[in-house]
Amino acid sequence: MKLFTTAAAIITGVVVGTTAMAADIIVGVSWSNFQEERWKTDEAAIKAELDNLGAKYISADAQSSSSKQLSDVESLIAQGANALIILAQDAQAVGPAVQAAADEGIPVVGYDRLIEDPRAFYLTFDNVEVGRMQARAVLAAAPTGRYVMIKGSPTDPNADFLRGGQQEVIQAALDAGDITIVGEAYTDGWLPANAQRNMEQILTSVDNGVDAVIASNDGTAGGVVAALAAQGMDGIPVSGQDGDHAALNRVAKGTQTVSVWKDARALGKEAAKIAVSLAKGTQMTGVMDSVSWTSPGGTDMNAVFLAPVPVTQDNLEDVVKARWITKEALCQGVSNGPAPCN
Repeated sequence: MKLFTTAAAIITGVVVGTTAMAADIIVGVSWSNFQEERWKTDEAAIKAELDNLGAKYISADAQSSSSKQLSDVESLIAQGANALIILAQDAQAVGPAVQAAADEGIPVVGYDRLIEDPRAFYLTFDNVEVGRMQARAVLAAAPTGRYVMIKGSPTDPNADFLRGGQQEVIQAALDAGDITIVGEAYTDGWLPANAQRNMEQILTSVDNGVDAVIASNDGTAGGVVAALAAQGMDGIPVSGQDGDHAALNRVAKGTQTVSVWKDARALGKEAAKIAVSLAKGTQMTGVMDSVSWTSPGGTDMNAVFLAPVPVTQDNLEDVVKARWITKEALCQGVSNGPAPCN
């Protein structure tokens, strides 16, 4: 099994160098849902780049329903989509949608979540490295103690990619007996409410004996922090990812240790470029900076992986400088905090 282990798989540059207009191209985007703050940012980036390329954007929101996503894809195809970008609600259940697109000769970009099918081009961030970054930050803040692992959705392969990266980092501390895992749970649908409920149940089961939490994204981290705050435990190390504004504010406040920032603007822009390029007949192997990658299930695929950035109190200024978040939003409710909130 090969994961994201080569330097060639981690890139930050432009993916597709096409400058030709695509006036007759329609790109259909099937979103799993809009529960996470970041998907709105991704959508805006995709739409902006398609507009720049002269292509048309159409979309559908599956509202967390794998069955609705299948009908959504059929609808997008019926509306004339020449390429599809799919954020899969369920990596297994989405298979018939890829088949339907293939039957019509329509290329598919698996967006941010793995669709384990060689006919789907895979575009994401290096999620194993995201997991490593989360664990490194929490382990640095809590080198000993009792850990809880709050994972992502069991239907999303990213949940296990992240968990694998996390395990790589904490394994030595586990072997040495420096840390122990006192609770672990998947979070159905990545829903913050489910993460909060899981954390509450774990806290009850161990009589609040928790020193650190590795949570797999900012939504689940928000649920974890809410559960901790209810017990007067907010401030213990907690990880996340996505660079959600609320999470970055928690980092500034000290209730979240790290949010691994995956610039959704870059991912959305690259998805639009790849979709248009494939719609114009470019082969998957011809996409600039694409790599050959073998999935955990043994499927040979073509992919592009972008590089994530861990954001802690040490580099909060970077997300402001990048215009990802305003200083006012970052520092709301923070006084005498880390730069730039000081």
